[in-house]
Amino acid sequence: MVGRRSLGRRFGWLWAAYAVSAYGSGLGFGALPLIAVLVCRAGPAEVSALSAVGPAVGALIAVPLAPWVEFRRKRPVMIVTDLARFAVMATIPVAYAFGRLGFVQLLVVSALVAAAKIAFNAAGGAYLKALVRPDDLLVANARFESTNWSSIAVGPPLGGAAIGLFGPVTTVVADALSYLLSALGLAAIHDREEAPRSPGESPVRAGALLDGWRHIMGHPGLRALYLNNLLVAGLIMATEPLLAVLLLRQLGFPPWQYGLAFAAPCLGGLIGSRLARRVVARYGQPAVFRTVGTLRAIWLIGLAFVRPGVVGLVTVMAVELAIIVNMSLYTPVLATYRLEHTPGHLVARTLTAWSIGQQVSIATLTALGGLLADVTSPRTALTVAGLLILATPLLLPRHERTPRHEPELPRSHHA
Repeated sequence: MVGRRSLGRRFGWLWAAYAVSAYGSGLGFGALPLIAVLVCRAGPAEVSALSAVGPAVGALIAVPLAPWVEFRRKRPVMIVTDLARFAVMATIPVAYAFGRLGFVQLLVVSALVAAAKIAFNAAGGAYLKALVRPDDLLVANARFESTNWSSIAVGPPLGGAAIGLFGPVTTVVADALSYLLSALGLAAIHDREEAPRSPGESPVRAGALLDGWRHIMGHPGLRALYLNNLLVAGLIMATEPLLAVLLLRQLGFPPWQYGLAFAAPCLGGLIGSRLARRVVARYGQPAVFRTVGTLRAIWLIGLAFVRPGVVGLVTVMAVELAIIVNMSLYTPVLATYRLEHTPGHLVARTLTAWSIGQQVSIATLTALGGLLADVTSPRTALTVAGLLILATPLLLPRHERTPRHEPELPRSHHA
């Protein structure tokens, strides 16, 4: 059982820091678009830009950060990016209090937070690889995945209630404070982290910016999983605004039902993440990628058949539950495989490349889905997304030919 295995005090602090920021982000989920509508009087085009352009710009900002993260101690990088997110998010309630909050500020905040998140996750993956034993990587990643889904299940409903009671920037304050608490938790680890080996040339050379993508595309297994992930993540996330329009505007679902339709199925993430280690132990990684990777893709088409009333609500919840259970099982296995097959000196750049590609894919497919829905209808766009994702299992790896890389960075003497 994932929850019964001890990974040590330092991992406990790392997990606690992750949990605090995850629940803070859960409370603040969707806060920026909501503030754009309620405070800045933004229209549909501006809200779409905030949801797509902000993270895409953040991904571009993160490109030159990858080598910088790679050749620095990872825990200080994580603390700095947490503090940066705290400072950037805190500008929103301050500007709101003085009546100076505008849409451009929200867009800048969205981009900077997205860039800091990519840098934090890259440093965090490299730090985790050095912190726990290779045999414990799947357990650790499953715990993060479980925490992530539970925060999504609990956070948005509580955040919506808090906004209703205390005003539109309430959850932004909570989200900002969660990053500050996360930084304090990371500082409490008191780890004597080894400094990465200094590269023979400048880490900001042009080639270093692309090393993560070179590693991914040069590794048959990672390349297949990367291309598959780009399409699956992009197509699933592209359906969210389409479904919002379909449910809230065309089918007349009340907002609380809409929130319930997405929050309740997130509890399935606890199921999948807790099954990950036992499923891999019994069937192996390749079988999980082929079978679970296929199962997470076949349900999306069900959203095209949603109807009004209770039956429609149950349909959405059932489809979302099936997707989330399979995604939460698949994701920690993928994260573990990615770390196992990436040498220590490339982890941060590889994870950055992975995150940037996923972010750009989501932004691109979300924009294309919105255009298709404008020309046709949200239901037609949902149908197209559901049909396209059925082809993504063809990209999954069929055979494992490449041996895993052993960690190349020296481990902390506390490990």
